Amino acid sequence: MKSFALAAILASLSVAFAGGAQAYPGMQQANKPIESTVDLINVLPKTYPIEPVAFSDVDGKAVDFSQYKGKVVMVNMWATWCPPCVRELPAIERLATKFKAEEFALLPISIDADGKQQVQPFLTSLGMANFNSYYDPQQNLGQVFPLDTIPATFILDQNGQLIAFVRSFVDWDDAKAVSLIQGFIDKGAKKLN
Repeated sequence: MKSFALAAILASLSVAFAGGAQAYPGMQQANKPIESTVDLINVLPKTYPIEPVAFSDVDGKAVDFSQYKGKVVMVNMWATWCPPCVRELPAIERLATKFKAEEFALLPISIDADGKQQVQPFLTSLGMANFNSYYDPQQNLGQVFPLDTIPATFILDQNGQLIAFVRSFVDWDDAKAVSLIQGFIDKGAKKLN
């Protein structure tokens, strides 16, 4: 039931932002002009718990978000058949290099139906053979994230709770993206101390 509620909240927020309607109090970005794609990221006024749902790594091993506690986690849902998703991949790979591995985890998760067999050759054809993708061909993460629109990025705090999301292409090379993620890291570090 929690996942349905989250999906409903995210869907209503996406509709509200797409139509230019005012969002609920605390959504500061609703009133700001969009100067970059990073401005499309919706920062939640309070955290939202996310249940651990398994997806797999390149070796087929089950992984879930609980394994990344203590880090800000950026979950990027993508597919080979989605041009804006593919366009984001090099930039999100570069974004991950801007942060310490003990503070930040990037989890690009493919929802391609054929999983690794489809994705690895595709990444190699792009010159990204070493890109570390994860896989959710059955779209199990649809239990906690709406997957009707991709690319979609969900940012979790150090406790594994949702703090921000965007259901659109973002230029992750934008300096605003680095500042936003660093702000989440710093805020979480203060809470932990």
